Amino acid sequence: QLTQFISALNDALTRRVIQLALDHHDFSGVEWAWLAFGSEGRDEQTFSTDQDNGIVFVAPDKDSVDELRKRFLAFAKDVNKDLDRCGFPLCKGNIMASNPQWCLTLKEWKNQFAAWVRTPEPEALLNASIFFDFRSLYGKVELADAMRRHLLEQTSSNPLFLRAMAHIALDVAPPLGKIRDFLTDLEPDHPGKIDLKKYGSRIFVDVARIYALATAVHNTNSVQRLRLASKRLSIREEEVNAVLEGLAFIQLLRLRHQYLEGEPGRQGDNLIDPDDLNELDRRVLKEAFRQARKLQNRLKLDYQVH
Repeated sequence: QLTQFISALNDALTRRVIQLALDHHDFSGVEWAWLAFGSEGRDEQTFSTDQDNGIVFVAPDKDSVDELRKRFLAFAKDVNKDLDRCGFPLCKGNIMASNPQWCLTLKEWKNQFAAWVRTPEPEALLNASIFFDFRSLYGKVELADAMRRHLLEQTSSNPLFLRAMAHIALDVAPPLGKIRDFLTDLEPDHPGKIDLKKYGSRIFVDVARIYALATAVHNTNSVQRLRLASKRLSIREEEVNAVLEGLAFIQLLRLRHQYLEGEPGRQGDNLIDPDDLNELDRRVLKEAFRQARKLQNRLKLDYQVH
């Protein structure tokens, strides 16, 4: 609930920034939408976040595409700069609407999605994990709906792509030790710490995405994806509830850590020292990681990944 609350506030702020920028850029008569990707696209933002956005538009004819894109890029540059000034840092990987790669016509987005699904190379799979979690924040929401329908048609009929995504999702395992409760030496630069995003929430998010793409679930939020996909896959409700409780607890620890550890003007991180937790929190965290492992074991079986 907290991550959805934070995302809703960030949505409102982003929409206002877009409205203010539109005072200096006129797109009347043009169909377009501002897209959010990644954690904002999933309604799962924490206190520590940067920008992941793009634009989809429809040009009246082929000849006007480049000219229209130029105008949208100038507009997006203003929005990205203003969001940065409001506390949303520019994306280090340049996944922003001011990058021509992510300011595309509806047809170009569809072709890009189809290319990633058709040829699941490492870069395509990485892009899929970011760009397939999208939703419209401003503008003509029907354009994002058309992108979603096209994407789900591609993925639900392509088991090879989903299997490739399953391989990536199983690259990282929950940090459960055989002797000690937790493995705390997985991050060489941060001995004694656990990255709750990399070895925790990301596992749930990745599996939720794969099952959503496999069962044509339109939602992008991980909790909704797991709930809806599990019904279509006939997974028992109590099993799903346990998984969702595990994800909720990890997200709670992340938020608590970022809020308490983050200094003014500096983003909090996802690195916790399990020795700092009380005994109850340690036990619940251990069970949350077990739920992540169960989810991964199901994925292994479903996609025959060894």
